Amino acid sequence: MKERTAETDLFTNLPTIASTIWAVIKADRSEDDNKLAVPCGLYVDDDQTVYVADLFNYRIIEWKSGATNGQVVAGGNGQGSWPHQLSQPCNGIVDKEKDSHILCDYSNARVVRWPVRNGTSGETIISDVNCIGLTMDENGSLYVVDNVKDELSHPRGVVADQLGTVDVTDGGNARIMRWPKGATQGSVIAGGNGEGEQSNQPNWSAG
Repeated sequence: MKERTAETDLFTNLPTIASTIWAVIKADRSEDDNKLAVPCGLYVDDDQTVYVADLFNYRIIEWKSGATNGQVVAGGNGQGSWPHQLSQPCNGIVDKEKDSHILCDYSNARVVRWPVRNGTSGETIISDVNCIGLTMDENGSLYVVDNVKDELSHPRGVVADQLGTVDVTDGGNARIMRWPKGATQGSVIAGGNGEGEQSNQPNWSAG
């Protein structure tokens, strides 16, 4: 019998994940829980639950696997800087160890930790950062893309592997950059030839 792995579960459930994401994509601009106003970041947990950063409704919406209706799990209390509010949340991840969302609260220049279960407010864990993307490695180390301080042009997505290697999409420069663990200078691993239609010219690397 073939061993069951997390990767097996992911690919087995891709049709369900895809249908859930399609329900998200079809959502129109509105404050209704099933509709979005400029959906920005999207992340999926181990249960194939889809979370969407609803930028101009100032909230995070959750779609359970296969669901056609979403529900607010963070923010949704109007735009603001109080602990129970968000202002243009643009990305997030789930911290499984601490059972919480970690969110880029962009216009408040902070990173917020918000409980997954029955959370009514968040806790600021990083201040003075224009967070546009973030990820966490297997050791629980958090990596944050600062849209202002980083020496990149409109950086967006970021991933880190078990060796501590960090890859960042450098959108404005149409390339993907890599930093091995401990490196102070990155190298181009894809793109870097300007925007265009050639196979080596990604057109605005975003995720």
